[in-house]
Amino acid sequence: MIGYIGLGSNLGDREGNLRDAIELMDAEPSITVRRVSSFIDTQPVGGPPQGSYLNAVAEVETALEPRELLDALQRIERSLGRVRTVRWGPRTIDLDIVLLGDAVVDEPGLEIPHPRMHEREFVLRPLCELAPGALHPRLRKTAAELLAALDSRKRGLS
Repeated sequence: MIGYIGLGSNLGDREGNLRDAIELMDAEPSITVRRVSSFIDTQPVGGPPQGSYLNAVAEVETALEPRELLDALQRIERSLGRVRTVRWGPRTIDLDIVLLGDAVVDEPGLEIPHPRMHEREFVLRPLCELAPGALHPRLRKTAAELLAALDSRKRGLS
């Protein structure tokens, strides 16, 4: 199954953290990293005051079930020094399942598609670089349509 993983880092060597996470994902027996978007520098959204993020999206192929994939990503986060203390706080690495095929999952601690992906430019812009036609299974809109709608709302607020 093809999935898209959002990556973000705003502590330490941000680029190194993203590259290490990509390498560790690809080293997992049931995950193959197929492609990675450009890295983009973004301002934090929500949470306490903190430094800017480096974000990207990775296209992966996996045979893992959604919960197994989440467990693997959280193991990688911990191995790279991620400590969960403050919600939406600074972090060495953040790995989020953005989309996983056409899966719709709503379980404690796991929502697929990512519940705020359609509001997050730092997810949509790199996702569109890889897969502008990727379909949000709940909203029934492509990544490109979601990004265009977000851009339109931003222009309307300017």
